[in-house]
Amino acid sequence: MVKSKRFIFARQFDGAPKESDFQLVEEETPELKDGEILVESLFNSVDPYMRAYTRQLPTGITMIGEGCGRVIESKSSDFPVGTVIMGRYGWCTHTVLDTKSKDPMNVIRKAPADYPKDLPQSLLLGAVGMPGMTALLGLTKLCEPKEGETVFVNGAAGAVGSIVGQIAKIKGCRAVGSAGSDAKVAWLKELGFDAAFNYKTVSSLDAALKEAAPNGIDCYFDNVGADFSSTVLNHMNLFGRMAICGSISTYNDKEPAKGPYPFVTILFKQMTVTGFIVTRWLNEWPKGMDQMVQWIKEGKIKYREHVTEGFENMPKAFIGMLAGENTGKAVVKL
Repeated sequence: MVKSKRFIFARQFDGAPKESDFQLVEEETPELKDGEILVESLFNSVDPYMRAYTRQLPTGITMIGEGCGRVIESKSSDFPVGTVIMGRYGWCTHTVLDTKSKDPMNVIRKAPADYPKDLPQSLLLGAVGMPGMTALLGLTKLCEPKEGETVFVNGAAGAVGSIVGQIAKIKGCRAVGSAGSDAKVAWLKELGFDAAFNYKTVSSLDAALKEAAPNGIDCYFDNVGADFSSTVLNHMNLFGRMAICGSISTYNDKEPAKGPYPFVTILFKQMTVTGFIVTRWLNEWPKGMDQMVQWIKEGKIKYREHVTEGFENMPKAFIGMLAGENTGKAVVKL
């Protein structure tokens, strides 16, 4: 028997999450059945989507989220002891997973067998994991950036946005980003963004976009939503493409956000607007992970991680991420 700690989603959030909304419990893991594995978590992820999904979840369950862990006991020949896996097993230190499960939303993924030893395993939750796949597949499949076009991404210093801008440069595009601090803007310029601005300090978002993208925007990768996106739409070029990845500006709202209707703008600009959840391309993740590793090794993709030490600090890391305290991917090291 192994003792596991986990955080329970104890009460629905009222606006921004608070530490008191979570409850830490300790319990023994059950005996393994045939096909099951016992995983010790190495890193747990905190991501914006968790805030949005909790609106639909019952209280009393393990707080949702993805983790990267190592198999420490196994009754599955496909997952021997020592195997590093990624899975959506929630906020816990240890967990029992059923390798025979057919649930498409809870697939247990193995780390690539040739994953470079000189890369941190935490990247399996970042640039080489779900955020990296979100950036790569969302941008290339939905925005289809062409050489010479302008790509704009908001939340550009986050786990997804920072990768979007760098892939845009790899594709020969002009990369424009916005972030919430001068330090983050400076980092975006280090990454090779052609233009970047602090949306919190500009006198006018409209004017900042005109200056950063004087020839308009062809591809818009949206992580923010609401009024921000209403303004960006006015700068889209004819036949522009918009990939809606998130709406972090609205996740803590107690009432649904209201704003101008975008449909006439979309109509006359003949835009393509698509919302997406990256698991729709799950069968393409292995190839995408290999591509991300290659680009990182070649120096074409750079990354930052905001690492919080200690499982007991999961709520603090989550709350801080939603408040924009992180640059790059926010993870918790156990």
